[in-house]
Amino acid sequence: MRLYSCSTFAGLVRLIFTAAVCILPTTTVAQSYPNRPITFVVPYGPAGSTDPISRQFATQLEKILGVEVNVENKPGGSGTIGFGIIARAKPDGYTIGLGTNSILAYQPLVNQSLTFKTPDAYQPIAKLGEMPVILVVRADAPWKTFEEFVVHVKNNPNKVRASVSGLRTVPDLVAQEFNKNSNLKLRTIPFTGGSGEALLALLGNRVEATLFTGAVGIPGQVQAGKVRVLAVFKKGVYDPVPEAVSTIDAGYKTTLSAQFYVMAPKGLPKEVLDKLVSASQQIINSPEYAKFATEGYALDPRSPAELSAEIIRDTETFIELLKLLDQKS
Repeated sequence: MRLYSCSTFAGLVRLIFTAAVCILPTTTVAQSYPNRPITFVVPYGPAGSTDPISRQFATQLEKILGVEVNVENKPGGSGTIGFGIIARAKPDGYTIGLGTNSILAYQPLVNQSLTFKTPDAYQPIAKLGEMPVILVVRADAPWKTFEEFVVHVKNNPNKVRASVSGLRTVPDLVAQEFNKNSNLKLRTIPFTGGSGEALLALLGNRVEATLFTGAVGIPGQVQAGKVRVLAVFKKGVYDPVPEAVSTIDAGYKTTLSAQFYVMAPKGLPKEVLDKLVSASQQIINSPEYAKFATEGYALDPRSPAELSAEIIRDTETFIELLKLLDQKS
């Protein structure tokens, strides 16, 4: 019988322990997730529509998972810098964040240097909601209905101006989609200061209309007698402005809206992915989240697979609209 010294035996014990630890990441570690704070990256600045929905989600995720969820704003590159942090993070569930269709479906078409070009490059978790684009005019405008506005645009091609929150943003592209599918020529005027500046342009009588993402702040302007909401570019009633006509129900085909997603790096362990998906669905279906969404977000819960399909669909729409814009230039 071969005898081992105490030091040799101790070395064997350490070797066995090390081997056991190496197995943990795919078993015990995943099963104990989460056991430390989670970082939620927002690829935009603290102002705007992306921050409130991100912080609402993070607050409720803390309660469900029992760990801190720290929101970090990482603006720049039209959202691509912050999302790059998410996509390149270690796939352990401790770095997740916000994605939008502007980042995931549009930016890869105009920025060839991005490493995340398709849904295969990241892991969709949940859809937080969407903000449809609404058509707003001044309260003293001569058009009382959406159809009256459409007739005026048709009779005055390229003369009716609609302010938008930047060149080739979702509101701008919605206008191009609307023009393409309706044989109209509504002229968009981009403002670099975002939707707030675009609304001020309308109130200052510098444009005839504005295309506004969501309805945050708009009901107050309606109640103050300053603006009138004519239409919403989505199917059905948009609760924040129920008086708005649905362009889709009225027969005008449009598909784009601002979409907000929870995303993670590719390669999450199944146990971690399942916990994040389950917690996210619990949040989105909660009364607390539904109450928050009435501020301007439309809820549209979807599975991770459905999110990938939606991003691909929006990518195809963006491709067609870019072709249209290139033909005009």
